[in-house]
Amino acid sequence: MKFRFYLLLITAVSPLFTRAQMQRQLNAAEIKQGLEALKVNGSVLYIAAHPDDENTRLLAYLAKEKKLRTGYLSLTRGDGGQNLVGNEQAELLGLIRTQELLAARRTDGAEQFFTRANDFGFSKNPEESFKIWDKQKVLADVVWVIRKFQPDVIITRFPEDSRAGHGHHSGSAILAREAFVAAADPKQFTEQLAFVKPWQSKRILWNTFNFGGNNTTAEDQLKLDVGVYNALLGESYGEIAAESRSNHRSQGFGTARQRGASTEYFVPVAGEKAAQDIFEGVDLSWGRVKGGAAIAQMINQVNTEYQVSAPAKIVPQLVATLNAVETLPESYWKTEKIKSLKDLIVNAAGLWFESTAPQSQYALNQFVPLTSQVVMRPGADVSLTQIWPTAVPLVKGITETNKLLSFEGSMVAHQLSQPYWLREKHPIGMYQVPDQALIGFPEDPGVLRTKFTFTIAGKSITFERPVVYKSTDQVRGELYRPLVIAPPVTATMAEKAFVFNGNEPKQVVLQLKSFQENASGTLVPVLPAGWKVSPEKLDFKQLKKGEEQTVVLKITPGGNANSGTLSLSLTIDGQTYHHGLRILDYEHIPVQTLFPFAEASVNRIDLKLAGKRIGYIAGAGDLIPESLKQIGYEVSNLSEGQVINGDLSSFDAIVTGVRLYNVNDNAKAMQPKLMKYVEEGGVLLVQYNVNSPLRLENLGPYPFRLSRDRVTEEDAKVSLLSPQDASLNYPNKITAGDFDGWIQERGLYFVTDADSRYTPLLSMNDTGEPAKNGALLVTDYGKGRYVYTGISFFRQLPAGVPGAYRLFVNLLSGKKK
Repeated sequence: MKFRFYLLLITAVSPLFTRAQMQRQLNAAEIKQGLEALKVNGSVLYIAAHPDDENTRLLAYLAKEKKLRTGYLSLTRGDGGQNLVGNEQAELLGLIRTQELLAARRTDGAEQFFTRANDFGFSKNPEESFKIWDKQKVLADVVWVIRKFQPDVIITRFPEDSRAGHGHHSGSAILAREAFVAAADPKQFTEQLAFVKPWQSKRILWNTFNFGGNNTTAEDQLKLDVGVYNALLGESYGEIAAESRSNHRSQGFGTARQRGASTEYFVPVAGEKAAQDIFEGVDLSWGRVKGGAAIAQMINQVNTEYQVSAPAKIVPQLVATLNAVETLPESYWKTEKIKSLKDLIVNAAGLWFESTAPQSQYALNQFVPLTSQVVMRPGADVSLTQIWPTAVPLVKGITETNKLLSFEGSMVAHQLSQPYWLREKHPIGMYQVPDQALIGFPEDPGVLRTKFTFTIAGKSITFERPVVYKSTDQVRGELYRPLVIAPPVTATMAEKAFVFNGNEPKQVVLQLKSFQENASGTLVPVLPAGWKVSPEKLDFKQLKKGEEQTVVLKITPGGNANSGTLSLSLTIDGQTYHHGLRILDYEHIPVQTLFPFAEASVNRIDLKLAGKRIGYIAGAGDLIPESLKQIGYEVSNLSEGQVINGDLSSFDAIVTGVRLYNVNDNAKAMQPKLMKYVEEGGVLLVQYNVNSPLRLENLGPYPFRLSRDRVTEEDAKVSLLSPQDASLNYPNKITAGDFDGWIQERGLYFVTDADSRYTPLLSMNDTGEPAKNGALLVTDYGKGRYVYTGISFFRQLPAGVPGAYRLFVNLLSGKKK
C-alpha cells in the first residue's frame, strides 16, 4: 500500500534532552529488562573529564542490574587527545569520540552528556584547566545537567588532588562537588530556573581506583560487587563493560572481557554519608511518587504475566499502566516512566516504523523526498491512524498486519546539519552555545523528524522518528547514516593552514561542491591587508547537484602582515555562506558530515630548504606529509614492504609517523633496515611514541628510555642546549623567537636516561617544574644522523607555526654537507 503526502517543516525539534541512541527493536529478554526497570525510580550520574574516563563496568551494573537511570557527564569531548584511527585532530577528533561514547552508552545502557568545555590538551593541575576553561560556565553546565537529570547519587571518577593524574581529571571532581551544592541553591544560576528546578542529590561519592600504579582503594571503603552475571542478557557486567570500552577505538582501548567477581570502592565527598550502600536512604521505589502504590501493583502484575515467547500479550496491561501513570500529578518520574512505557509498548507490540530519504544530502530550503514505512505485527491490537503532518488524515486507521506500508511525501528544512557546538567560532577552552536548551546534548536532536500515531489497545500514542538515509552495501548490507542538510554550495580548502616562503606566491586549490540543482553564485576570497589573490572574484554558473568544481587561487604575500586568515565568501541567490565540507567516514561510527568555516590561516615565513625527497612511514596518524608537501618537499608514503625490501638510499630523510613503534606490529622487522639507512648516510627522524606498549626495546642506535615527561604550556621558555649543533643552524638559524606562537603544548613523552652519545638540543619546563632536556635528541650514526623528538610537530606544522617548520626542516637536513 502506498500513500502520498506533502508537508513543510519549518525548524528542527529541540527538546531539552533526548535519548541519543537511534531506536531499535528490543528482543524479548531486553523487553523483560525494561519491564523490571519500571519498578525502579532512581538515578545516578557519573562525572569525569574525557571520553574513556568513565567506569563502564559500574555504569553497566547500575543501568542493567540495578535498573537505575544512569548517566555519564564528560566535561569534554576529548578534542585535545591523539588519534589512533586517522589524522583528525581537535574538533574533528572530538566528533569521532562523541560517537564512540554514544556507541559505548548503547552497549552499557547509560546515557551520555557533555558540557561546553573544550579539551585543550594535557593539563597538569586544575588551576591551569580553570584558567583556560571558563570555570563558571562549565560549572553552570554541570549544574544544568544535574538539575535536568536529577540524580539521587553523583559519582566522580577522580579525586580533587594530584592523584587524578591530569588537571582536567581533578578539575572534574572539583566541579562535581561545587555543582552538587550549587544545583540545590535557587540563588545560583537563576537563568536556568525558567526550564528546571533546583535539585539536591543525596550524596556525592568518589569511585576510588587501582590503575596506573596508583591504588586509592581500601577495604574500609564502601564496596559493591559489579561482576555479577545477567542471565537475561547472557553476559556478566565485566563482559558488557569490555564491549562498551572497546568502542573507544580512536584511543586504542580495546579491552579483554572480564568475568567473575569484581569490587568497586567508594568514599564520601559530600552530602549524607552511607554506611553500607551507596543508595542508602534513597527510596528507589514508587513510594517516592504521590499515588505510586497503585502503579507499583500494576507493574508487578505486568512482570508476573509477561511471556517471553509472546511479548505482545502484555500490551493491554502496559497501556492500562500508561493511562494510570498519566493521571498522576506532574513529576520527574511521571515524565520518565511515560517515556519508558511508550518505548516498551511499541517494542512489545513489535511495531516497526521509520522515515528515510532517497539521498543522503540535500540543500537548505530544498524539498526532501521521503518514504515513511510501517509494519504492524500480528498479536497486538494496533492500527495506524496518522503520520504527521500529512495532507490526508487516515481517519479510519489501517490495521493490516505483517505488511510493509509505504507513505511518500516531502519536507523542507531551514536548519543546517551541523554539530550545535561547532555552529559558532570559539576561543580555546570553551565552545559557544547560545541556546540553553541544547547544552548537555551529546549531538543534535535531528534536523527533520516525522510523527507516527497509532491506536494501541484503544489508546492513541504518538512516536517520533528522525528522517535518515538508508542504503545497501554489497559487503556490509543495510546501512543507515544521518540525513544531511547542506549549504547550497560549499568551498573546501585542503589545509587549515598555508605556509608561504617569503613573498613567493603559492597556488591554493579549493573545491566547490553543489548540493542543489543549477546553483549559480560568486566566490570572493578575503586575505590580510597587502596580500594579493588572483582571481579576486569568481563566478560559477549552473552547477548540478553533486557537481564539484576545482578552483585555483594564486596568493601572493605582501604588506606588513606575516600571518592572518584566508576566508571564502559564497553568495548564492542573495544569501551569503561561509562553509566548507568535511566528511568523517569510519566503519565503527555513523558517518559524520560537518560544514566548517571556509577559512584557513596564512603564514609568511623565512625558510630555507635542504634536501628534496622525504620518505614517510605512517604511525597512528598525523598530517606531517601534507605539511611537508606544502613547503616543496617530495614526500613518498612508504609501506612496510617498501621499507624492509626496498632501496631507501634515494631519500634525503625518512620520517616516522607519531607512535609508529606503538601501533605497527612490523616495527621490529623494519628497524634494522632503518638503522642501516642511517649508517649509510641517511637522516631518520622519529616522532614521539608513548612508553608502553612498545614493539621493540631500542628505538635508536643507542639506548634511551621514554618517560611520561611533557611540557604542556605552549609558551614555556625554551633554551638551546647545543647552539652550535647543525640542527639548530642549518639551513635555518634557530633562535628563541622560533618558539613563539606554538599551540596546545611543547611536547610529550620525552626521552630520559639517554646514552651519552646522544646530544640533547633543547631544555624546557612548565611553570614551577625542573628543566627537562629530553624533548629533542640527535646523534651521528655512521655517515648519517638519527633524530628522536617528543616535540608535538604533529600539531604545530598543520597549524602553520613558522618556527616549528624552520626547526623541522633543519632536523631533516642532517649535517651540513
